[in-house]
Amino acid sequence: MGALFSTGVVLLVLLLLIILKSLCIVPQASAYIVEELGKYKATLSAGLNFMWPFIDRVVKKVSLKEQVADFEPQPVITKDNVTMMVDSVVFFQVFDAQLFTYGVERPIAAIENLSATTLRNIIGSMTLDETLTSRDNINAQITSILDEATDKWGIKVSRVEVKNIQPPRSIQDAMEKQMRAEREKREAILTAEGKKQSAITLAEGEKQAAILKAEAVKEQRIREAEGEAEALLAVQRARAEGIRLINDANPSAQYLKLKSFETAEKMADGQSTKIIVPSDIANLSGTLTALSEVVRTPGMPPHPPAGHGVTPAGVRREAPPKPPVQKPGAGIIDRIMGDD
Repeated sequence: MGALFSTGVVLLVLLLLIILKSLCIVPQASAYIVEELGKYKATLSAGLNFMWPFIDRVVKKVSLKEQVADFEPQPVITKDNVTMMVDSVVFFQVFDAQLFTYGVERPIAAIENLSATTLRNIIGSMTLDETLTSRDNINAQITSILDEATDKWGIKVSRVEVKNIQPPRSIQDAMEKQMRAEREKREAILTAEGKKQSAITLAEGEKQAAILKAEAVKEQRIREAEGEAEALLAVQRARAEGIRLINDANPSAQYLKLKSFETAEKMADGQSTKIIVPSDIANLSGTLTALSEVVRTPGMPPHPPAGHGVTPAGVRREAPPKPPVQKPGAGIIDRIMGDD
């Protein structure tokens, strides 16, 4: 009885082991390659899978995630015979686990070697300056070539990036000197352009200031002329209005004579040595006679009549006493009356 119990336990343990060996759980984004007696049988996808124990076995576990391979710098010679070190980064993804397993031995090493040879081929047809300024072109070409070459390996190359390009130290020094000279040249050009623009701006400012000043002077003179014209026009209108009012009032002869006296007084008070004599000489005599009485200095004897003071024949005439100082107006009027 005890032997039967022991046998049953052993059989149960073996059954459990067989069941466990026949079950296979595959993680997400992974694929398992199963061989049956050394021959490819199937590719197990993510989830719970069944396989025959002791007959089927998992020979390779493949990750289906996108992977990154960073390769060591490789020596590359450019078209103008400059040797430099170039390293690259390859982004790839396995899309067929069977081809990845059986297509090539050590696929990562194969991608690295293929990337190095492709870089040498592409950069060898370019000069140093083109290599330094054409990274996008290099990346596109090498990606296309690697993707086409790795299709039969079950690998999809999504992107290749040239990470570093290291020219020789002498080339770097020459490039730094060239860059420094270019910067100094641009600095000198920008400084000259700045001074030029500054001078132009100052000249434009002075020009605008002169124009505005001239416009202001012009406007001032125009307004002054307009003001003077308006003032003269107002004076003339006032005079015309005064004359019109006098004419409308029909002034008497005495008023006109009084105005003549006032005019004569103004003429006598002036510094001018010329007097304008009106054409009406007959009326002027009486006017001047009356005016002389008005402006004559007090205490001065009246003007003698015509013929008075003539010395008879044979009688010596004494010099008359010197007359007192008279007003300028009185002397002018006396001279006029004496001439009459």
